[in-house]
Formats: sequence, structure tokens, C-alpha cells
Amino acid sequence: MLAADHKQRAAKIASALARAIPHPNIELTFTSPLELLVATILSAQCTDERVNKVTAALFKKYRDASGYAAAPPGALEEDIRPTGFYQNKAKALRAMAARLVERHGGRVPDTMEDLTALPGVGRKTANVILGGAFGKPGIVVDTHVIRVSGRLGLSRQGDPVKIENDLMALLPEREWTAFSQRLVLFGRYTCKAKIPLCGECPLFALCQWKDKEKFAKKA
Repeated sequence: MLAADHKQRAAKIASALARAIPHPNIELTFTSPLELLVATILSAQCTDERVNKVTAALFKKYRDASGYAAAPPGALEEDIRPTGFYQNKAKALRAMAARLVERHGGRVPDTMEDLTALPGVGRKTANVILGGAFGKPGIVVDTHVIRVSGRLGLSRQGDPVKIENDLMALLPEREWTAFSQRLVLFGRYTCKAKIPLCGECPLFALCQWKDKEKFAKKA
């Protein structure tokens, strides 16, 4: 496919998604960059709904980075146990917070370089923070975006960084954050991994997935 044609398809997909999901809000509950960073770390292999239940109490107990850094490991583990992998997550939270205190005065930085230098923070998490907390353009590539971008033919890559680069090249920078968040929500509720809702999909005509007809008939 020619590059120009590929961009035109991407623009049509972006427009259709914008009509279907006009307000692509992050489903994690937060009131500050630190709260979003903590919630995003906890969301690994866990639903946003469960994370929000845990952070309702967690954010009242730990008010700043110093609080997380000084938290006794066992206590923090118990506080976040329902999110799963709680030992690793507690370790990541304490190390991340300690680095914030040591290098950033306890404040969450607003650059990709500084965010990814924090323990437990990769490009996906950093892009969530940049877009959700600071309003800076970024493409979040999670499991939903990987799946949906492949089915739609937006990227044939399997590596998240390569997918991120492919999507960035297709759309204007100002659209990156909203577009990727729409892909996340679209993958979560419509283009599901096991039983996608192809029969009611607003992108059905634009989709290049070979199995879409099969799942459309099951609807």
C-alpha cells in the first residue's frame, strides 16, 4: 500500500473512532501526575476497575512520593495485593518513588527521557503519563493497541516501539494521545481478543482482519 493511501486509511479510521468514542478518557481514577503514575504501574495485568478500588484507599494513605518510598514493603504489598503481582509492584513503586525524591524533588517529570529513567516505567507507561497528566502528545501501545492496530492493518509489527513509530507516522502529532486512547477503549470493549463484536463494529468496512466475517456472523 502506498504511504499516502495508508495515511488516508488511518485518517478514516481515526474519524470513525472519534465518532464512536468522542470522549476517550483514561479509565483510571487520579487527581495528580503521581496518582496516575502509581495507578498505571498497578494496572499491569489488572483491570482498571480493580485498580480504582485499590487506589481509593491507597491515595489517602500515601500522599506523596516520600510516603511510597518510606512505606514498609510488607505493608505496601498488602495495600496493593488485589492488583496481583503485588510483591513486584510494591518493589517498583518504592524504587520509583525513591528516584522521584532523589532526582526530581518528589515531582513526576514531564519528559519521556526522565520518565523512562524511573524504575518500572517503560514507554507505554510514560506515554500514559505524558498524555493523561501533562497533555503532551504520545502513543500508548498496550495489548489492546497491538491487537487492534494489527487487525486494522495500521501496523504489521509485533514490537510495541515499532508499532508506536508506525502509528506516529500516520497521524498528526496533535491526534496521537486521543487516537491511541480510543484504540485502547475500542480494543477493550469492541475489538476484543477472544470474541470481538465484529457484527456491531463501526470500523468493519475499514478492517483488514481475515476473521472479521466469521465473527460478524456470530453476532
